[in-house]
Amino acid sequence: MNKARAHLESGVRPITIIKGRGSASQIAHRFAGDDRQAFDDGWNADADAQEATALRTSVEWEQCKSALSRHGSPDLPFHLGLNPYRGCEHGCIYCYARPTHSYLGYSPGLDFETRLIAKQNLPEVLRAELSRPSHQPGVVMLGSVTDCYQPVERELGLTRRVIEVLAQAHHPFSIVTKGSGVERDLDLLAPLAQRHLVAVYVTLTTLQPELARQLEPRAAAPHRRLRMIKTLSEAGIPVGVSLAPQIPFLNDDMEQVLAAAYEAGARQAFYAVLRLPWEVAPLFEQWLQLHYPDRAKRVMERVRDLHGIAEADRAQGKAYSAQFGQRMKGTGIWAEMLAQRFALACRKLGLNRERVQLDCSQYHHSRLSAQQSLF
Repeated sequence: MNKARAHLESGVRPITIIKGRGSASQIAHRFAGDDRQAFDDGWNADADAQEATALRTSVEWEQCKSALSRHGSPDLPFHLGLNPYRGCEHGCIYCYARPTHSYLGYSPGLDFETRLIAKQNLPEVLRAELSRPSHQPGVVMLGSVTDCYQPVERELGLTRRVIEVLAQAHHPFSIVTKGSGVERDLDLLAPLAQRHLVAVYVTLTTLQPELARQLEPRAAAPHRRLRMIKTLSEAGIPVGVSLAPQIPFLNDDMEQVLAAAYEAGARQAFYAVLRLPWEVAPLFEQWLQLHYPDRAKRVMERVRDLHGIAEADRAQGKAYSAQFGQRMKGTGIWAEMLAQRFALACRKLGLNRERVQLDCSQYHHSRLSAQQSLF
């Protein structure tokens, strides 16, 4: 008996794909006391289903207490993060940031991509933090958790205001994004690039349009991201490509992605394997059953292989290990194969031959005086 049939007989409405959204459900967050499911009692089921597919994105304002986040992870090349938004309308089903919505009492499922939080006073708080004589400069990753150029940025412009503060302080930063909105800010980014104060990394998961639409329903299309790389490169901005995440038996076009990105102007590249912390695991498995039921089991078993999950833990549904040193690149034979493919492709193309060095020496807190110009 298939799952849809079982749901019908139990009275629980079957989960279906929601157009334009990555998640298909309001999965309960891990702090919730109960888990609710839609129940089909035979009355207006079609109308209810139509209402569910008409989800709108809403934005709530937040007054943040701090701007820069710090971490000590040895797996990441930066230690300062900056995120204008909580939640992300791109709706990438694999997003490791989904569980952060649980701290707000929201679902990591549909809430994460429809109930967004914008940090209204972020530029002012950032200015105050960078103005402190005690601040130690380091490369800031703008969009380290959620995409700083997600669609709502077009209207709110928080990211641009943050860049203006960083530019005024001559503080180095990098950007990782899937959003074509980054092109809007070329007038700020190009002069900063000339001073070795900024680099941009465009996430390009796959060149397959249909797969990209399913994985990342509201992010820019693959061909549009290649155009972003070309535009940034032609503007003199150091640009790289992120092949994250690598998902077994789905986005198997690593070499083609790297070649296309290099052709467009990228000179740096990195990758990471699929990570499924907390609620992301059941959400991703649900997505697999809806979009790729024929290979769902195979994908999950390989993901568990990549994270070195023991048989006893697999039986409990565990699919991810957060261990430093292996959570980003994986472990075992499949991880080694990925690493070899990536290294060989980069070597053939000439990627990562020179490391982008951003300059921290130009920063000084006094640059944030009211009279200081941007450049």
